This record gives sequence, structure tokens and C-alpha cells, in this order.
Amino acid sequence: MVHVTMTLNPLSRQKPFTTKDGSTIRSLLDRTNAPVQNQSLAEATLPAGAATERHWHKLSEEFYFIIEGNGRMEIDGETAEVGPGDAILIPSGAWHQITAGQPLRFLCCCAPPYSHEDTYFEK
Repeated sequence: MVHVTMTLNPLSRQKPFTTKDGSTIRSLLDRTNAPVQNQSLAEATLPAGAATERHWHKLSEEFYFIIEGNGRMEIDGETAEVGPGDAILIPSGAWHQITAGQPLRFLCCCAPPYSHEDTYFEK
């Protein structure tokens, strides 16, 4: 049996950064702060009225889970109002954008892990 060391990364100790799509992220678990192989987990925030830049990922499938606030999610032209408790699947290859109506805080899980190199925008 292989011994595994627990990885525990408190949100309060994670430094925020801005992704290529314009959201502020605090990475909870990814290749930069844990022995992660197949996914990543981050907290994302957007101020009221802000939106991510519409984009897509060639490799990563994403889940968003809304914790606080509300907004509008768009995936490949389909839109829906979203709020606390909503889980959203964003398939790889799907154009997507989220706009905050109120300050928005959500979890974002990506498999394979998020990378700037796998984020594509309209030209």
C-alpha cells in the first residue's frame, strides 16, 4: 500500500490572480500548489456588472458552482439566470461567458486542470 500525504490548502492562504478571461481566481488545488494530475479547483469572483470575456477551452471540461450572488450564464448562445446552489456544466469546446448581476462568487472545477494555454477567444 502506498502512503499518501494529505494536501490541505485553506482558501484564505491562496493569492488571487486574474485569468485570461478577466475573472479573479484563487486556486484551491491545481498543478502549482498540489500534486494534482487530472483536475483543478478554484474560487472565482466577479464584481456586479462585470463579465468574463467570452471564450472556450479545447481540452478542459468545466463545472461552475454558484456560492453567492447572481448572474447570467451563456453557453453556445443559450442563456440562463444563475444563483446560489446552481451547478453548471461547460463542455470542452463550448463558447461561454458569465455576467454578474450582483457580486458573484463561484467554484470552478476543470478537468484536465485549467491552463491559460487552453483558453481561446474570438479574434
